[in-house]
Amino acid sequence: MASRALTPFQLIAALLVAFLVTCHGGGIAVYWGQNDGEASLSDTCASGNYEYVILAFVYKFGKGQTPQLDLASHCDPSSGGCTGLSDDIRSCQSSNVKVLLSIGGGDGSYGLTSQGDARDVAAYLWNNYLGGSSSSRPLGDAVLDGIDFDIELGGAKYWDSLARDLKNMGKNQLGGKGVLLSAAPQCPFPDEWDNGAINTGLFDFVWVQFYNNPPCQVSAGRGAFMDTWKQWESMPAEKIFLGLPASKDAAGTGFVPADDLNNNVLPLIRDSPKYGGVMLWSKYYDDRTGYSSDIKSHV
Repeated sequence: MASRALTPFQLIAALLVAFLVTCHGGGIAVYWGQNDGEASLSDTCASGNYEYVILAFVYKFGKGQTPQLDLASHCDPSSGGCTGLSDDIRSCQSSNVKVLLSIGGGDGSYGLTSQGDARDVAAYLWNNYLGGSSSSRPLGDAVLDGIDFDIELGGAKYWDSLARDLKNMGKNQLGGKGVLLSAAPQCPFPDEWDNGAINTGLFDFVWVQFYNNPPCQVSAGRGAFMDTWKQWESMPAEKIFLGLPASKDAAGTGFVPADDLNNNVLPLIRDSPKYGGVMLWSKYYDDRTGYSSDIKSHV
């Protein structure tokens, strides 16, 4: 039977349907590990609410220091007590949840003094958490998906070198899946610490902290917020996320009620070509408010 050509209207309709089918909406990223009483890592991933879980933090590294991981009361890495998380990490990954390790944070001892220092830190992270090998892997033999830069202290130099070294290590691994890189800058643009690293164009995700920064967060008004969002869109990163506290108690300022976020904020940014979704601080607070469940269908 001869096929009949589609009319222009039918062609447009078919293309629209195809676009809607293939168009991928945003996802939710959440920080885990800094509070007592939050859900386990495996339960966090099994909830189905998150596409990215960020383990926080390696709070001590660089400057010749032996790097240290702190996951609050979840486990004690110094005694090997966190190696059991490997099963949880693999469970997350089998559910298509990416698991990243955050370095830095607002309370720690870290910084980079040279390109050589950055190279040493990259090698440590690679061998102890990523695709390398070490006899003292704090989280066991599971291979994390990437590294998150939550740089709030320690100067602004050499973070670009660390990013390049980590990406190169992932590329050079035969049969490897590469290393995802993310960053969590404050919303005032450009970020005081992370700007040079993000400008390398190597970052897959940038979850901008639109909280504890009144001049640029949502409460500053649509104009101020959107001006800042567009500035962040200009950065050479794959996806930009709206970083928010999951409850009023999670940050000093910046909490946006779920209904307000769903109806008044997300519609402003969801059509952005770099829109990636929403980042939440943190799992502990989300457990208490159910915020991710309230926004998931709108993200």
